[in-house]
Amino acid sequence: MLLQFSPAKPPSNLRRISPSSAVSPLRLFRIFAIDAAQPFDYETQLKSEHQKSSALKIAVVGFGNFGQFLSKTLIRHGHDLLAHSRSDHSAAASAIGARFFANPHDLCEQHPDVVLLSSSILSTESVLRSFPFQRLRRNTLFVDVLSVKEFPRNLFLKYLPEEFDILCTHPMFGPESGKNSWSGLPFVFDKVRIGEEASRIERCEKVLRVFEKEGCRMVEMSCEEHDKHAAGSQFVTHTMGRVLEKFGVESSPINTKGYETLLDLVENTASDSFELYYGLFMYNQNALEQLERLDMAFESIKKELFGRLHQVYRKQLFGGDLDLGESSNDTTGPKLVGNGVPVEERSSS
Repeated sequence: MLLQFSPAKPPSNLRRISPSSAVSPLRLFRIFAIDAAQPFDYETQLKSEHQKSSALKIAVVGFGNFGQFLSKTLIRHGHDLLAHSRSDHSAAASAIGARFFANPHDLCEQHPDVVLLSSSILSTESVLRSFPFQRLRRNTLFVDVLSVKEFPRNLFLKYLPEEFDILCTHPMFGPESGKNSWSGLPFVFDKVRIGEEASRIERCEKVLRVFEKEGCRMVEMSCEEHDKHAAGSQFVTHTMGRVLEKFGVESSPINTKGYETLLDLVENTASDSFELYYGLFMYNQNALEQLERLDMAFESIKKELFGRLHQVYRKQLFGGDLDLGESSNDTTGPKLVGNGVPVEERSSS
């Protein structure tokens, strides 16, 4: 406790007394406790000032579901969030502590350190083509979070001034898969163009640090390599989910674990728009090859099934041994009913 001593004002009727009966000098002082009445805590103030000095002003362009999903975490890490979208999301922005700007010119006049592009794949070029770059600082960092990487990288290199920094990223999760935690979820990034100044390098690292602190599995790879891998994983996953949705898979009282996995796949992919799926196909040059491989694989399985069925018919027509390959030791083969479904041969009585 901090103590303050101040001389006490002597009473007006104080009379002279003898030294033998003098009052102790300490009785002429009053004690005040001042720590409990302080309007702020110094340690908390220092911490707050440090957070403010290290915070980034981040403008999210495309404040839809995914943009809002990312913004909540960015704000939680102490960054100042600005938002812009074609639709009015001012209420959603206010609810999470962000500032919404309906006009991109007004947004850019706030001079954000980072512009995070979270638009749809199909609208990306039109957004960049009309964006007022001239109102931004000359070395602003642009970050995208699209599901394809070569496409936005090429657009950034085409439309952004050469002084701007470029960081291409893909958080490989969304509001559904990342609603509880980002721990262990992959985050792919490519530092396409980052200036050599220490401040610009640190700014890029601050953005990446958010995802690292959230526990993401940080994967640095080129945009070309990302699209090659994504076509074989993400695009195939979305394709199979949509095929099964069209097929009409439904839950039953005897679901197996494998079937439950298929139902989860359909649910996850159905929650994404067809616009996203089309963007994965249209703007990843590897997607068409994967689609053709899926078609060939399906045809190959059909040929294998019908090939074995053909052997069963030949056995019925011409007799002889039936060879169904290594997976079957049955040399008699089942008979077929009219619709081609094999049935067990009835023993004669």
